[in-house]
Amino acid sequence: MIIRNIKTALTLLAVSSVFFAFTIAQTDYSGTWKLNEGKSELGQFGARSAASKIVIEQKTGAVTVTRTLATMDVTESLVEGKEVETTGFNNAKKKATLKWAGDGQTFVVNGVILLEMNGQSFELTTVENWSISADGKTLTLQTTVTTPQGEFSSKGVYDKQ
Repeated sequence: MIIRNIKTALTLLAVSSVFFAFTIAQTDYSGTWKLNEGKSELGQFGARSAASKIVIEQKTGAVTVTRTLATMDVTESLVEGKEVETTGFNNAKKKATLKWAGDGQTFVVNGVILLEMNGQSFELTTVENWSISADGKTLTLQTTVTTPQGEFSSKGVYDKQ
């Protein structure tokens, strides 16, 4: 009886180890993506508020995003669950954290941007929801920015190149 219980316990341990070792595959966002203004909803700031091109390099648990803006490229190397800091336009500092959804299909990047202008500091919070169409040809980036003047939302739709 004791040997049978030990065998059962070992079997359950082995099965649970396999179960917990199994990881859900993450959707591959890698590639070059071009803004489709006609499908996007960019709000009051229009196309100047969105990246015209996004290049993504993805490895397990990490995503490097390079955004082409009007006057510069900004690159963020995001690692799931780890806060990273990047420098953007006007030397603004952004701290951001990447979190994959449980199904591995989408991810969210939560960020805080510190801007210094005319001797004043401003803090903006950002929430970016990233998703890809089932056929892998369309990237949607839903962004909400909270500023001292209020909240602004936009939806950038990008076509794979």
